[in-house]
Amino acid sequence: MPCPTSLPSWSILKEQSRSAPGLREPSPFSIQAGELVLDLSLQRANQPIRSQLAKLIDEAGVSTFLQQMIRGQIVNLTEQRPVLHMALRAAENKTQPWGADIANAIQSQRKRFLGFAQALRDGTVHNHLGQPFTHAVNIGIGGSDLGPRMACAALGPSSKSLFPIEFLSSPDPWAVEDVLRRVDPLRTVFIVQSKSFSTQETMALFETMKSWLRSQGVPLAALMQQFVAVTAQPARAKAQGFDEEKTFLFWDWVGGRTSVWSAIGLPIALHCGPQSFEQMLKGAALMDEHFQTAPKDGNLAHWLALFGIWNRNFLGYSSHAVVCYDWRLRLFPAFLQQLEMESNGKRIQRDGEPSKVGTAPVIWGGLGLDGQHTYFQLLHQGTDIVPVDFIGVHSKGPGFVQSLENQRIVQESLQAQRQALAQGRTAEETVEAMQAENLTPERMTQLTPHRTYPGHRPSNYLLLTRDLTGLSLGQLIALYEHKVFTQAAIWNIPAFDQWGVELGKSIAKKMKGSQFVGG
Repeated sequence: MPCPTSLPSWSILKEQSRSAPGLREPSPFSIQAGELVLDLSLQRANQPIRSQLAKLIDEAGVSTFLQQMIRGQIVNLTEQRPVLHMALRAAENKTQPWGADIANAIQSQRKRFLGFAQALRDGTVHNHLGQPFTHAVNIGIGGSDLGPRMACAALGPSSKSLFPIEFLSSPDPWAVEDVLRRVDPLRTVFIVQSKSFSTQETMALFETMKSWLRSQGVPLAALMQQFVAVTAQPARAKAQGFDEEKTFLFWDWVGGRTSVWSAIGLPIALHCGPQSFEQMLKGAALMDEHFQTAPKDGNLAHWLALFGIWNRNFLGYSSHAVVCYDWRLRLFPAFLQQLEMESNGKRIQRDGEPSKVGTAPVIWGGLGLDGQHTYFQLLHQGTDIVPVDFIGVHSKGPGFVQSLENQRIVQESLQAQRQALAQGRTAEETVEAMQAENLTPERMTQLTPHRTYPGHRPSNYLLLTRDLTGLSLGQLIALYEHKVFTQAAIWNIPAFDQWGVELGKSIAKKMKGSQFVGG
């Protein structure tokens, strides 16, 4: 795959960026797929720039690379693996390019872990005293935590029947204490999730939970009745004492940050119900179909990726905020941090040569209304320009008396902040506004520079048109997966490994048993 600077459109875009349009007169541009509408009108790009950006898709061979991935070719070069997370959500009745063996294995495991989730919800899985379990704790870190935790937070509030679940990713004793004080030791099932089944944090928590249960009176012989394993290494789980009937599998061609569609999604099915999880799969499959078949000018993932590249590489914006105006999506920015920065936070190309361009920006963000009273000051008047993804949900709310009024406040705030970032306010407009406040000329002169907004700060607006459901959440997650894939293809970097964390891990192993730092 070519170095991005060698693509014919790259130098043209570089030249066009020197006269990028402002945002006081936006260029209308929005597209829709399924239950998602993406408004891109507040990007600093006109039609000529969009035309050149679109050419990057063909010049970089994005479609060819996608077909290689779908066919199960080795696209994770450094680990010599295929990458087939899209297979995890494909419809059961369709012929798939990855073959019948993979499709059948996926369906078999899906039926196993969804059936187990339903059995727990029904109370037919018992502890050593013959009692049904009433709580669950998910033990995992990274992709074994962020995806399931985010989806449970997103879908839980509107689910009709919830199985209580806690998430524990860190062996920090205060994190452990916070979870254990809320669960019954005799009636809690622990889901231990680790692809390798050797993840340091996860294995430490597994040992901690065993010790705690023993201290709470669970007999040694009955201990493992309360543990479930999800892993790509079932032999290691078996060696640790896990029952094969309570060990659920996924495969080495599933990356951690795209594993929520596999048995890693067991907590979602348990907490919200198997149907909610299956709706997520259906939504993701719909977005997969759109990504593969939509023309370039109407492809959501392509444009989300292309404007990200425009802002990062041509306008020089090195961070990107994701701001959600729906409390249920409060964990989505944290989920995207792993998806985007672990995938594309690379400085080496696929051919082993250093990248000549900037790759993944820093991803950060949070809830919109909270952010307006914290970091939005920087967004509006800071020295760095930070593009924003505003994510909204068309919802009537849960139905209490003031629900619609509260929802109106949330949606109007989103639109107002987006408009303010784009348009800003000139010094003349600021003076005019202050004149209405009857300020003295001296006071207006003093305040004018402080109350003037530069504007021209780009953003996207992504709207879920039919409330937040498993179907729309699946589409939303898959959209960002495809955005990351597209950007990696254009940047020519390996998106599917994560060697950056390994050095710290190896140093930590050497420090084992050394004196506690600061203790």
